[in-house]
Amino acid sequence: MSRTPQAMQHPAADRSASSATPGIALGAQGLSASLGGRAVLHDISLDLVQGQWTSILGPNGAGKSTLLKALAGLLPHSGTVSLLGQPIQSMAARPRARALAWLGQNEASADDLSAWDVTMLGRLPHQAWLAPPNDKDLAAVERALRFTQAWDWRHRVLGQLSGGERQRVLLARALAVEAQVLLMDEPLANLDPPHQADWLCVVEALQMHGTTVVSVLHEITMALNANRLVVMREGRVMHHGATSDAATRDAVCQAFDNRIAIHPLNGQWVALPHIPTSVPHGN
Repeated sequence: MSRTPQAMQHPAADRSASSATPGIALGAQGLSASLGGRAVLHDISLDLVQGQWTSILGPNGAGKSTLLKALAGLLPHSGTVSLLGQPIQSMAARPRARALAWLGQNEASADDLSAWDVTMLGRLPHQAWLAPPNDKDLAAVERALRFTQAWDWRHRVLGQLSGGERQRVLLARALAVEAQVLLMDEPLANLDPPHQADWLCVVEALQMHGTTVVSVLHEITMALNANRLVVMREGRVMHHGATSDAATRDAVCQAFDNRIAIHPLNGQWVALPHIPTSVPHGN
């Protein structure tokens, strides 16, 4: 896929966020959460800007995925979360599902469903109960499958696909929602480097149409392409800022105990292992 793929159609205009706080897609105030009786998130306050790509970074156990799930309204928490200016828990299920799409880690899906049918699940928030897909649904599903380069196996069932192919179909399902906000937890899992680059093209195209993208990534160099970074450690946000700011990149290195270093390369930022100038030798 080229760096400038054909743009996906933006979500319908009738999903206007006229009541939204200008410029803020997702907000959290005093957000805390526990898993299995153990506190995982601690009093997080955060505003994520509309129309930008924000990536959440941090070492294992920092609470990245838990934060993303809390922002999506998928787990109990204290504090408040707002989506497009409205408290997310007070939103009716269908409007919320049209406004926010989710792609989680290792998502289960029926292995006997075709890639087409799985992607069509993304259109459920737009369909009346038991109504057949209309022309808009069919077009959205085709766009999403072509965008993720999964069109050629649209008739194959998920159980016949490789891990990378399956991940691309699940991404297509999330894209088919055509939501204003898209949250993705480890979306690059099982994708080889060329298809990771394709994913980056998709994110860039979504941004061109004002979609807000929030991702949790382990691939630090890929995350450095985002507009903004949320840097986490031990269940807290230690920094939130523009990737272009040196302070943000310094915070990323500090979160990983300065075991990585970030360098410029051909107009991009690249994260590499930090090699000490003096390496101790054994006797």
